[in-house]
Amino acid sequence: MRKIISFVHLSLDGFVAGPNGEMNWITVNEELFAHIGKRISKTDAALYGRNTYEMMEGYWPTAGDAPDASRHDIDHSQWYKTAHKIVLSKTMAGLTLPNTTIISDKLISSIQAIKQQPGSEILLFGSPGATHALMQEDLIDGYWLFVNPVVLGQGIPLFANHQRKKLQLLSALPFASGVTELDYAVVT
Repeated sequence: MRKIISFVHLSLDGFVAGPNGEMNWITVNEELFAHIGKRISKTDAALYGRNTYEMMEGYWPTAGDAPDASRHDIDHSQWYKTAHKIVLSKTMAGLTLPNTTIISDKLISSIQAIKQQPGSEILLFGSPGATHALMQEDLIDGYWLFVNPVVLGQGIPLFANHQRKKLQLLSALPFASGVTELDYAVVT
């Protein structure tokens, strides 16, 4: 069965974005891009909330075509074009988009059906609203967290008002920037 892994950057105090959705505190550099790119390249599906999907769709399909595109932009753009996109959105209900599945209702049965299909793990990119919706229904199998060396004090929390969940640490890796990768599996 395929697993859904929530992939997020996180502040030390547990926020995925500032109070207004700002993410300018996230550390990004070539070391992180190279490391993250290795795992993403082995994944054939991405899950997004509508806002994150629209942001990704507005950039990644052509990002690698720019004359000054970085190696990361070229590689991720190529991956994005071939990855199957799964989007949680009530406002996009009924749309038919290439290589994209829109889930607008029947969240549990729709996700369970996708998890039964052949393929790799499904990475849930950012998308706090989608992540919270999947958490409430116990549909997330793991958390791939990049803890940034910053305390925001307020913002959009990753874990808030959710039931207790036991996790098993699979790996931890510190980077020169001070970011620490934590890879957890949900213990069932």
